[in-house]
Amino acid sequence: MKILRQPFRYRHFNAAYWLIGINFFFFVLMYFLGFNWLIGLMSMRPVMIVNFGWIWTFVTYMFVHGGFTHIIFNMLAIYIFGTHVERYMGSREFLLFYFVTGTLAGVFSFFFYLFTGQQWVFLMGASGAVFAVSFAYAVFYPDSVIYIWGILPVRAPLMVLGFTVIELFSQLFRTNSGVAHLTHLAGFAFAWLYFVIRFNINPWKRLRMR
Repeated sequence: MKILRQPFRYRHFNAAYWLIGINFFFFVLMYFLGFNWLIGLMSMRPVMIVNFGWIWTFVTYMFVHGGFTHIIFNMLAIYIFGTHVERYMGSREFLLFYFVTGTLAGVFSFFFYLFTGQQWVFLMGASGAVFAVSFAYAVFYPDSVIYIWGILPVRAPLMVLGFTVIELFSQLFRTNSGVAHLTHLAGFAFAWLYFVIRFNINPWKRLRMR
């Protein structure tokens, strides 16, 4: 446990901006320069993992997006929440957090799709990691006020609670079935575990204090 909690030396090199840039780079390659084959190669597809061992897609799926709206919302979230979380954590910790939570959300989704007979699904998008980052933002900045649609003020912990309820409802009642709601929830869950294991922090205590 001591090794797992060994902190990095603090450095800040704008990793959030690099993530945004890399995501847009792949988006341009796939949708504007004709590299459509990258969608199949980088998306997480259970059938390809089981039959051909495409385990790299547990990471690369985070850099594939299904359209302009999809990537804009995810990158906007990284810009709004990720830059603050990175400044708090340091860039190396932020990257570890981002990739660990995003990858584990992908692994969890893989087993869910496999055991529910959805092995042909394409999982793509940074949303699992993005939801984890928004969770971290609420833990680090519980007094922060987010303006939903630019007009509705909501404190960060309530924002996380609201997203959780929406995703649970959407998953249970299959609303907007093209969205990986369970991957989003897994992002929250693995972010919680990351705080407990890596930082020895109980997020509930941080959130309920406000």
